[in-house]
Amino acid sequence: MSSEQYSAPSAPAPEVVVARLRPHARAMFWPSIALIATVGATTYFTGKFAEDWQNIAVLVAGVLVAVTLWMLPLLAWLGRNYTITTRRIVLRSGFFVRERQELLHSRGYDVTVRKNGLQVLFGSGNVRINTGLENPVVLKDVPSADLVQAALHDLMERSQNPIAARRQQERSRPHDQTAVWGSS
Repeated sequence: MSSEQYSAPSAPAPEVVVARLRPHARAMFWPSIALIATVGATTYFTGKFAEDWQNIAVLVAGVLVAVTLWMLPLLAWLGRNYTITTRRIVLRSGFFVRERQELLHSRGYDVTVRKNGLQVLFGSGNVRINTGLENPVVLKDVPSADLVQAALHDLMERSQNPIAARRQQERSRPHDQTAVWGSS
């Protein structure tokens, strides 16, 4: 027996990261304004009071406001990210309690983009992925939402299961049996 008959099956293509996304950085605009105002107010009022405890209270209040209005939104923004690979979409959210969800491209899904006025201005949008389950998955406020939608369509087409595609073609093909009506 020759070795050509027993060739090893070809290894599947490695999974490659296509894009890593997170919501648009515009979400950090108001927290950044609050940080600037807090730092400005804290530096202005520090040293204005006669008692040391009052000056320390101003510093502590400034730090608390900065942590509440800037650090917590920053951690929430950093805690949400989306990774698109050649085989799947991985959604991660949360900072202390992490949640991870995966969608395989080969399963097939419907992708729509919804944009409000501000998102149209910045070129971002909500990419809604309907998998046929009760709740669709939404990639919230991603930059270049139209490009993400086009990439997801291309990836889904490339990773269609060849067996499932063949079965779909067989179902849509007419049967080979021909019936002739009205012939004698």
